[in-house]
Amino acid sequence: MAIAPVLVPTALGSRGGSSSRRRRYWRTTALAYLFLLPAVVVIAVFHFFAIGFAFYISLFNWKVIRGAFLALTNYTVILQDSDFHQALVTTIWYAVLTVPISIILALVAALLLSRNLRGVAVYRTLFFIPYVTSTVAAAAVWRVIFRPDGAISGFWKWAGAPSPQWLNEPRGIFQLVLQPFGITPPTWADGPSLALFCIAVMSIWYSQGFDTVVFLAGLTAIPKELYEAARLDGASEGQVFRYLTWPLLMPTTFFILVISVIGSFKAFNQIYIMTGGGPAGTTTTVALLVYNQAFRYGHLGYASALAFILFAIILGLTLVQFRVVGRGVRAASG
Repeated sequence: MAIAPVLVPTALGSRGGSSSRRRRYWRTTALAYLFLLPAVVVIAVFHFFAIGFAFYISLFNWKVIRGAFLALTNYTVILQDSDFHQALVTTIWYAVLTVPISIILALVAALLLSRNLRGVAVYRTLFFIPYVTSTVAAAAVWRVIFRPDGAISGFWKWAGAPSPQWLNEPRGIFQLVLQPFGITPPTWADGPSLALFCIAVMSIWYSQGFDTVVFLAGLTAIPKELYEAARLDGASEGQVFRYLTWPLLMPTTFFILVISVIGSFKAFNQIYIMTGGGPAGTTTTVALLVYNQAFRYGHLGYASALAFILFAIILGLTLVQFRVVGRGVRAASG
C-alpha cells in the first residue's frame, strides 16, 4: 500500500520531464533555424534561383527579352563554334602556365619561411600582401609595367635587346623563342601568346600569398618530433623532404591543386583589365567569352549555355582530380 504513492509521482514526473525536454528541444531547433533563415534566403535567391534561371535562359534565343524556345540548340552550336574552341585552348594554356609554377614557387617559399630566420614574420607578411590586394588594382599596375614605355621594356632596352610588344603580341612564345634560330614551328606548336604569358606572370605573382600561407599551415601541422627522429637516424635534408615532408604535405598540395585549377578556368579580372581579350583574341578565355556574349553582344541565352558548359568542364576536371590524384594522396598519406 505504501509503494503506489511513490511510483505514481515518479512516473508522472518522468513523463513531465520528457515533455519539457521535447519542448525545449523544438524551441532551440526553431531558434537555430530562425538564425539560419537570412543566410538560407540569400543563398536560395542569389545562388540556386540564379542558377536555375540561367539554365532556363540558356534554352531560349534570349536577347534582352525572351525569344524563341531552342531547347539544347545553344549547346550544340557552342560545341561547333570555333571561337569557343579557341577560348577553351587559351583557358587550358592559361591553367598550364599558372597552376604548376605557382604551386612549385609557393612550396619553395613556404619551406624557406618555415625556418627560424631573422625577420621571418616580415617576409611572411610581404608574401601575403599581394593576395589581399584587389585583382583589378594589381592587374592595372601590371598593365603599366608591361607597357611599351614601362619598367619591363625599359630593362629590355637597357640590356640592348629589342623590346617585345608584351601585352600586344599575339604570336606564341615558342615561335618567338625559336625565331632567332631560324626555326618556324607549325601553327599548332606556337604555344600561348606572349600576351597570355604576361598575364600568367601576373597571376602567379598574385596567387603566391594564398598558396604560401596554405603550405605554411600544412608544414606547421607536421610534428617536429618526426623531423628530429629522421635527423637522428642520419637522414639528409633531401631525404627528409622526399620521405617525410612531401608525403605529409600531399593533402595540402591536393587542396591547392584543386582550388588553383578551378580558379584558372574562372579567371576573368586580370585578363579583362590587362588585355580585354586581345590581341587577336589570343587571351580570350571561356570566362571572358561568356562576358562578351552576354554584355557586349547581348546574347544572354548563348552566354548562359556557355556558362553551364564551363561549369561542366570545371566539375569534370575536379572529379577527375579527386578520382586520380586524390587516390594517390590517400595512399601516400595513409
